[in-house]
Amino acid sequence: MSTPKRFLVTGADGFIGSHVCETLARRGHRVTALAYYNSFGTWGWLDRIDADTTDSIEVVLGDVRDPFHVEKVMRGADVVLHLAALIGIPYSYVAPQSYVDTNVTGTLNVLEAAQRLGVARVIQTSTSEVYGSAQFVPITEAHPLRAQSPYAASKIGADQLALSYQRSFGTPVVVMRPFNTYGPRQSARAVIPTIIVQALSGVEPIRLGSLSPTRDFNYVEDIARAFAIVGEADGGIGEVVNFGSNFEISIGQVVEAVGEALGRRLDVETETRRIRPADSEVDRLWADNSKARELFGWRPEYGGIDGFRRGIAETVAWFSDPVNRAGYKPGTYNF
Repeated sequence: MSTPKRFLVTGADGFIGSHVCETLARRGHRVTALAYYNSFGTWGWLDRIDADTTDSIEVVLGDVRDPFHVEKVMRGADVVLHLAALIGIPYSYVAPQSYVDTNVTGTLNVLEAAQRLGVARVIQTSTSEVYGSAQFVPITEAHPLRAQSPYAASKIGADQLALSYQRSFGTPVVVMRPFNTYGPRQSARAVIPTIIVQALSGVEPIRLGSLSPTRDFNYVEDIARAFAIVGEADGGIGEVVNFGSNFEISIGQVVEAVGEALGRRLDVETETRRIRPADSEVDRLWADNSKARELFGWRPEYGGIDGFRRGIAETVAWFSDPVNRAGYKPGTYNF
């Protein structure tokens, strides 16, 4: 365990961000959690975190698109974990400008503030979508970047901007590139909660897009731990690092795994509107995670098919609680 630090987590109200805040608090750190401002005064998933972690977490509402507010909330932080982003791929076809504003300009605001304030470490959150469909597997950090959606393009821009600040100004940036993350609290715009929520709500058959693409899925506890480890470390400045399970599985096989956890067969119907445009679909993702092991000593605890099944079982158990499932709309296509 490292010396306690003050962390700023942007996007703290989201799926991964809320888990990261909990993990940091449990490891003895102080956390300023920047959640997206809304007039309801809600803190997103931070409203549901474990009570034993709340004393170490200060929630602040705001928006990474506001450079003045970003700098204000960053004052006093040792480490910035920048997770705030628009992430839905289908919505990026509809509103691409909003992805540039949040993902690129928001990242610029974080970098500028960190540079002015002399923050010791900035973690830029990337995505495996920047690689596009795998040209070779497993995918190393040397794989070409190929945006197949406006979302992916905005994340490439944000990553390159962060790396440019490290090279130009010495900003202590590390780019973390998690592959597909799943687990409790994930939005139904992602495939695993979509399957689970429909199945638990009696939707038959399950409505999905393409079943043939493969993904390298990672349980959220593994990814939250990765953020903590990288935030606590000293090395890796200027590096891009994959965080994945080094294991691929097709969406069709994911349906089977969810069915096994539920104890029944799930039938699937392909719904046209859920299928990405042909040249935009990422057909295959499979991470090489050797750099994460070498630089940070990180290994997935839910890796391989057995780990994936365990993670699916825990995710199904969480969604099986009607209280947890109450905010989900099984008959609505979330994009």
